[in-house]
Parts: sequence; structure tokens; C-alpha cells
Amino acid sequence: MNLTKVTLQIQNSSNSSDESTLMLSEEIGKNWTIPFHEPLNLCFGSASHQVTVEPSSQDSVLLVSAALASKWGLAHDDELRLQYEPVSETIQIGPLIGVIVSRINRKAPYKPFGVNTSFCRELSDACKLESSVVFFFTQEDVQKQTDSIKGWVYTNKWVSRRFPIPKVIYNRITSRKLERRASFQQFVKYAKARHNVVFFNEKYLNKIEVFHALKKEPELHVYLPESHLLRNFQALKTMCNKYDVVFLKPTTGSLGIGIIRIHRNANQTYTCHFNHLSGVRTQTYMSIEKLFHAISSKVRKSRYQIQRGLRLLTVAGRPVDFRALVQRGETGQWSITSIVARIAGNEQFVSNLARGGTITTVRAALARSNASAAVGGLSKLRRAALHIAKGIENRMAGHFAELGIDLALDSRGQVWLIEVNSKPSKDDTAPLSTENKIRPSVKKFVQYAHYSSSLKE
Repeated sequence: MNLTKVTLQIQNSSNSSDESTLMLSEEIGKNWTIPFHEPLNLCFGSASHQVTVEPSSQDSVLLVSAALASKWGLAHDDELRLQYEPVSETIQIGPLIGVIVSRINRKAPYKPFGVNTSFCRELSDACKLESSVVFFFTQEDVQKQTDSIKGWVYTNKWVSRRFPIPKVIYNRITSRKLERRASFQQFVKYAKARHNVVFFNEKYLNKIEVFHALKKEPELHVYLPESHLLRNFQALKTMCNKYDVVFLKPTTGSLGIGIIRIHRNANQTYTCHFNHLSGVRTQTYMSIEKLFHAISSKVRKSRYQIQRGLRLLTVAGRPVDFRALVQRGETGQWSITSIVARIAGNEQFVSNLARGGTITTVRAALARSNASAAVGGLSKLRRAALHIAKGIENRMAGHFAELGIDLALDSRGQVWLIEVNSKPSKDDTAPLSTENKIRPSVKKFVQYAHYSSSLKE
């Protein structure tokens, strides 16, 4: 039977026994064969409470006590999904979805999540349309070894309530440092072990670990440019002798910051382009030894991936790559939500928007490249993105529900993997929906949250 939608009504009463009494539409009770006047379990998220269900003549209404509603963070007129499991004698309502974020600015009530506030609003709207409850919280809102969380929910404004630990938690912590905190790791371990919580995208991905994992999938080798951890001088020398262009990438970097492009010139000198926050700095070294000496301090401080350089398709002389957003949906299977082309800015070798890049459609970029290698490019990109997402699922520890997969097409039409991002940008500078419509990516997240919760159909 499909899930039933109910509207929550809250009954104010001083009688403590009312906390254990539910009023449910008689028609819904009959459809689900819910036994009236008998003790049953009511579950919301990880919380459970023993109740007795009484019939009501009101259509599609679930009446609960004010005390229980307050304890669980429920509000009058909340629309929820309901199902009954006769074997366990359990009525489940929800689903309840939690989103953990890096920080909340309690002094900015209209923009508590900074640049991510618009996304949080959009996700809240999508959950309301799908009859579910979503709340947002930080590590500071989680008390050790407790079964409730203080979180923020959007009504006509942002308000705080206390909720049970949800069955589904979406990790939107955008700081590797915060994510590595012992308190966060302990919470993840506790919630999984105690409540069987599903964590979406529970960790950042490391470039070296991703390539190492995907190498275990033979069918993915065709997408992987030669890459290694830069351990010593010999590794740099070997790759620079093998390829005219190589890239050094911080294994935990983002936004293209810290990437070094090395070009071996005909006279055996080496020109390096250093991508900094302030722009690109160029320096030429007379030998590979002098180059390594110049970057050795960077290599000691941070782990770098050394990767074969690719001759990418270009638009007006600027390299172009492609970001595929791949997500799980209502059936739990991976699918392509969107693919966009990103054209690098002037004098840039990375395409990130933060570095002056521009976004266009894949078809427009391929047409503007005027290259025969672009023929059939879109279908090849889609196929590669799906294969890589499945490879991540098969070979990487952790649970992932959405991935930003950066791909490239070279001058021969070959698709290559650049990197995989487990935290695709959701900030206010990202392209949001027009006309206040909810984006397909947000809808798909909610659908997968329903699938992953105990309320999946």
C-alpha cells in the first residue's frame, strides 16, 4: 500500500494520559487495518512512544497531544506521511530528515546559514511539498550520547526546536577540519550503531584515495589519467620526462587553489603556473632539480597528487571541462541530474567559477569548440559519470548520495576524470532555480531521503 498523507493537529490538555492517546481518521485506520483501542508504537525518526489509537471522523487528520508534539519538534498543520507495520505493531510518521551544517549565526535570524541560507530554504520548501520534516543543526547542537538534537526549521521564519535523532542525516559540513573533529566522528558512530542512521556524504573525498579506489574497477581505467602521490624527486622527474605537461594538485584542495601546472619546454626548462587565491603566478626553472627545490617546502607541508596533463577541448582558446551532478533518487539508483560546461577565465588553467570561469550548456560548449572530437561528447560524458559514481559506491568507504564529477574531453574525444567532489556547492552564488521553483537536484535529494528512511514504499 502507498504511504498515506496526514495533517497533524495538536490537542492542548492538562491530562498527562493524553500524551499516549492518538486520534486518527477512521477511514485511514480501516485502510491500514490499524487496530483501535489497543496499545501500539508510534515512531518519528528514531523516537518511539507507546500509544492507543482512537477513531476520528475528521478526514486525513492525526491528532496528538501538545506534550508529545513539543518533545518531538512537531507543529500544528505539519503534513506527514504515515504507514502501519502490523508485524511490529508500529505506526510510523515522517520522514524526519536532518542536515548537519558547519555553523549557524544565531544573530542573523534572516540568514542564519550565511551563503547557504537560500539552499536551506529551498530544501525546506521541497520537504513540505513531499510531506516530510527537515531541520538543520551543527555539531554544537548535538549533546553526547543523547537521542535528541536541537535544530532549526523554517516556518515563516527560522525557529529552533528539539527533534529526535533522524533516520536520515545529510552532511553539509563544508570544512574538513570540522569534519575531522572527534566529537563529529563520535556522533556519527553513535547514531549509526544506536539508531541505524543513514548518513549521506559523510566525508570529504581525497583525490589520491579516489583514484586508487577507482583503479580497482577495470572498466574505469579508460577514464583515469596517470596519477600518483608525489612522494619524492624521482616521482616528479619520471612524470615530467613522460609528459610535456603535468599537474600537481593538493589532495584535499578545493576551488583550484594550490594547483601547479608544469610545462616541459623544448630546451628542457620548466615553466610553472601557480594558482593562488590572488591569481596565477608564472615562474620558469632551468632544471628539474631547481623546480623540485622550489616546490619542496609545499610538498613537505601538504600531500600532492601528480597527474598527467591533458590537451583539453577549448572554446576561444580557453580550456573547458564539465561538471556532472550525479544523484541517487527515489529508487536508490544513480542518475544524471545535470551536466554543465565550465570555460576557464582569461589566463586561467582551471575553470572554477571562483577563478573567473563561466558556465554554459554542454551542447553550446561542444559546438563552440569547433572540434571533430566533440561529436557524441554529451553521451560519452553521461556514460562516464554514471560509471564513475557506481565505482565510488563499490570501492569507497562511506555512503554517498550525490557527487559532483568533473570530467574533461581531450582533443581526440577521450573522456577523462579530473576529480570527484562529495560536497557540490550549494551557496547563494550557485545557480539557483528561477521563478522560485525547486530545482530537480533538491527534489531528488528529498526522494532519496524518503527511499533511505524507514518510510520507503
